[in-house]
Amino acid sequence: MRVVVAPDSFGGTLSATAAAEAIATGWRRTAPDDELRLLPLADGGTGFVEVLHAARGGEWHELQVTGPFGDPVAARWLRIEDTAYLESAAACGLHLVPRERRIPEVARTVTSRGVGELVADARDAGVRVVVIGLGGSATTDGGAGMLAALGAVPVDEDGAPLSGGGVALARCARLEGTVQLGVQLIAAADVDNPLLGQHGAAAVFGPQKGADDAAVAELDAALARFADVLAARFGVDVRDEPGAGAAGGLGAALLALGARRVSGAGLVRDLVGLDTELDKAQLAITGEGSFDWQSLRGKLITAVARGAADRGLPCVVLAGQVSVGRREAAAVGVDSAYGVAEHAGSVEASMADPAGTLAALAEHVARQWSKS
Repeated sequence: MRVVVAPDSFGGTLSATAAAEAIATGWRRTAPDDELRLLPLADGGTGFVEVLHAARGGEWHELQVTGPFGDPVAARWLRIEDTAYLESAAACGLHLVPRERRIPEVARTVTSRGVGELVADARDAGVRVVVIGLGGSATTDGGAGMLAALGAVPVDEDGAPLSGGGVALARCARLEGTVQLGVQLIAAADVDNPLLGQHGAAAVFGPQKGADDAAVAELDAALARFADVLAARFGVDVRDEPGAGAAGGLGAALLALGARRVSGAGLVRDLVGLDTELDKAQLAITGEGSFDWQSLRGKLITAVARGAADRGLPCVVLAGQVSVGRREAAAVGVDSAYGVAEHAGSVEASMADPAGTLAALAEHVARQWSKS
């Protein structure tokens, strides 16, 4: 039996590569004769560029950029021919914010400036296209920090530059300065959320970044004002566009700059050759840290499941935790979903040995799904 093992990363515990290897380790205990094709994937969030490098090679460019707190962090982008690939998470990722600092005061103030610095470095290196993977960010500043690094600085009514992240945008009057790009921008979004409202950047993703109800309300109001500023400056209102709320609203700023939005999962699917592998398979396995309702809004599991369904293949999800019902899962092509935490007995047990407990789950699932 030929099995494609194509997971995303598992939050902050396992990279996509480590997750694929753990699944393969457990599967082989039950079905050693099965042929496993390991294909670690990403959907625009953390691990996006590393997955592309593993599949396609390319040239790394390393530099120091402004991190979410304003201090320098090491980041890099990948050049493949005349295209640059970078992750927003490399400069402003949630992994750069220790858990004890994921509090409302921090959620209100972290910046995406380093993303703009990565884009500028790629532009200056002479690429023609810059692909920005959106996901896994710690910020909710609507891409204001990124725009400032590229030359369009948010200012208040007196012309004073604004700093301090998303909450400062409540005082934004306009953008001063000129953005000179000279490159085509592509926003590889892992979600299709709008910028504002109950499905927007602040309400959906703010709490995982430390925002409480009051901070979410403040950030959403500030982003609404910034959306007006973007519309006035660039002549396009992007607040309701799918993906505008990705990466704390970075999607909105990129769309305002004229970026073309693509599915991050779909882009990776094409670049790493997932369809070719599925053509030769009898089963697809995918997974991520949490298989929840957000997974159904354009994330990687959906791309793998639909690719399998197009070929009449069963698709099985192995996730840290599963909160999607059978009917919802089936609607996107998932035949069965299994949670590591449930199999291990608790979230704490699964987190104590992420690779080992994922392998144990894969060993169990193989007894049900392998034909060997």
